[in-house]
Amino acid sequence: MKILLLLFPLLLLFPLVQGAAEIKNAAACRKRGGFCTYGRCNFPARHIGRCGSYSVCCKR
Repeated sequence: MKILLLLFPLLLLFPLVQGAAEIKNAAACRKRGGFCTYGRCNFPARHIGRCGSYSVCCKR
């Protein structure tokens, strides 16, 4: 029973990690309707992946 309590949070977080891990370059970011920027995504854009080592993929 304790094992189930430990695995339950992982099952909830897995879809979030999987969705963010799909975008690994600028072409994939643009294909999903996003744009690359350095640093953080400004409001109202949200982080959906990474474009490179120092840039992130954002989507409005």
